[in-house]
Amino acid sequence: MSDSGKTLAELGLSIDRGSWAPVTGIAVDSRDVKPGYLFAALPGSKIHGAAFISYALRQGASAILTDIEGAKLAAHDLNKSDAKLCVFADPRQTLATASALFYGSQPKVMMAVTGTNGKTSVSTFCRQIWVEMGLQAVNLGTTGVEGCWVAPLMHTTPEPITLHRFLAQAYSVGITHAAMEASSHGLDQKRLDGVDLKVAGFTNFTQDHLDYHETFEAYFAAKAGLFLRVLGPLGTAVLNVDDPKAVDLLAVCKKRGQKIITVGRGDADLRLIRQKFDATGQEILFSWDGKSHQVKVPLVGGFQGENLLLAAGMVIAGGARADEVFESLKMIKPVRGRMELAVTRANGATVYVDYAHTPDAVATSLKALRPHVMGRLIVVLGAGGDRDTQKRVLMGQAAEQFADRVFVTDDNPRTEDPALIREMVMQGAPNATEVADRAEAILRATDCLQSGDTLLIAGKGHEVGQIIGTDVFPFDDVEQASIAAAALEGEF
Repeated sequence: MSDSGKTLAELGLSIDRGSWAPVTGIAVDSRDVKPGYLFAALPGSKIHGAAFISYALRQGASAILTDIEGAKLAAHDLNKSDAKLCVFADPRQTLATASALFYGSQPKVMMAVTGTNGKTSVSTFCRQIWVEMGLQAVNLGTTGVEGCWVAPLMHTTPEPITLHRFLAQAYSVGITHAAMEASSHGLDQKRLDGVDLKVAGFTNFTQDHLDYHETFEAYFAAKAGLFLRVLGPLGTAVLNVDDPKAVDLLAVCKKRGQKIITVGRGDADLRLIRQKFDATGQEILFSWDGKSHQVKVPLVGGFQGENLLLAAGMVIAGGARADEVFESLKMIKPVRGRMELAVTRANGATVYVDYAHTPDAVATSLKALRPHVMGRLIVVLGAGGDRDTQKRVLMGQAAEQFADRVFVTDDNPRTEDPALIREMVMQGAPNATEVADRAEAILRATDCLQSGDTLLIAGKGHEVGQIIGTDVFPFDDVEQASIAAAALEGEF
């Protein structure tokens, strides 16, 4: 079949191949193909998947999914094979739909949240609320599949075959509710298009991933795809209207006839009225349906209060009673690697770890920590290699502006020269102390903490490895902070 405007015959391909045989599996990697599989030969950034069609056919593929370019590239091999050929203008979207059909099942209530920052926290909070209400729930994203069923994930938003296999497995063990992170890469590559969403959420929009999207317009268009394409007309959009880009999303959602719940500090359905901070958390005063509610939670940072209310709005949009949701908020726990208290020194100084790896996230995290800090606010940060280079100087500027002392170190340099990455960050923070080795930087920053001070280790959050070149070395910011404090207190 083809929606490309050209017939397969015009490409020199035979299409009279008899009846269709059942597909026994789906693969995007030719090495995973087994007899009877559908092989999806997708266009890539460096090479077209069609280059591997011949190998997939030798492995026993019974059907090939590709685009016009792929059909042209593999015409010779396809003409010698009895495999069925499916040509689509957008094979990625077709693969997502095919994966959903093949695996067949997913949790009854599916939600997804997008935005530059906060996706992991919001999806995790959704899962925690559901579980507290007695529901079988999971969240999927950067930290893997967590909750009443667990599994590792290689990407924030997995490719469709992996995603729908996991959703079907979750359904088979009784999971009824799932909240997932919708990354801009995943949305741009149509990985979520087969998910039957009931609710979609939006946190915020700031600079990130311009190495992939190239422009802010393309980056936002990818995010907007969650509401414009994936969430159906009968779904509900839950939007943080404090972010300027929410105006554009409101217009999209209204045009599609979707229900809308707004969350924010101003005129919003779920309104954040006030936050009161202490050393270990905050009290949140908010209103819903004309009634005020107050809850104390062990979440450090004002933005985590905003994330919590967005999650509450999404759970309500998914069919839960508001009073049950608000009661469940009392049991919320901090998210791994998101404003996580790593260690408290003997003098009372605290060390937090956060996944902040964009200019806005660094600024937001430092500003959010400030009300919890009586003394100095110190930060350790770096920037990832092989990623958006434009944000590095901006991250340095944010650190210099909102922290009292800055240590610049390595993050995940990957295949770039770490010294050059640090130099770019230092351009924004000329008064910072440069320490190449991340463990040493954490030790030196922890050592300078006095009573009332707080250290934020930014960038890696929950990650337990550091990528140098193409190798991954064990490295956990929380663990390193604990080791540093123990060594300084003479516990070793």
